[in-house]
Amino acid sequence: MVDRLVLERLISLINGYLNDLRSVKDVTFADYAKDVKLQRFVERTLHIAIEACLDAANHIISDEGFREPEDNRDVFKVLGENRIISESLEKRLQDMASFRNLIVHSYAKIDNEIVFGILKKRLGDIEEFMKTVLKHCPV
Repeated sequence: MVDRLVLERLISLINGYLNDLRSVKDVTFADYAKDVKLQRFVERTLHIAIEACLDAANHIISDEGFREPEDNRDVFKVLGENRIISESLEKRLQDMASFRNLIVHSYAKIDNEIVFGILKKRLGDIEEFMKTVLKHCPV
């Protein structure tokens, strides 16, 4: 059984990160491209939001006794295999895990257009993850 307090704490963190990101969602790409502090804020906040999703997913996997994931992308595959998340959401979250790896390991190659696109178009993937997790493991 999933520890509700752990999951509740992680969901609260994710919500906070999403609120932070929403506070800058109306910025234009031109303004984003010339503001290094804003770029770092968005990159880091996306990074920790994705980390918190991975932590929540790993917590569910461990508590439910699912197979151990091989890497961050596989974390979401395991949730998909066990019908915690849909196939569509699984693929989108795997993309987020890949993006997380890029930010952490290839930070010199970060493309502002990709980060800005995630800010503008992909926050809903994280929101959907939270809603789906809460349906499976109500807190």
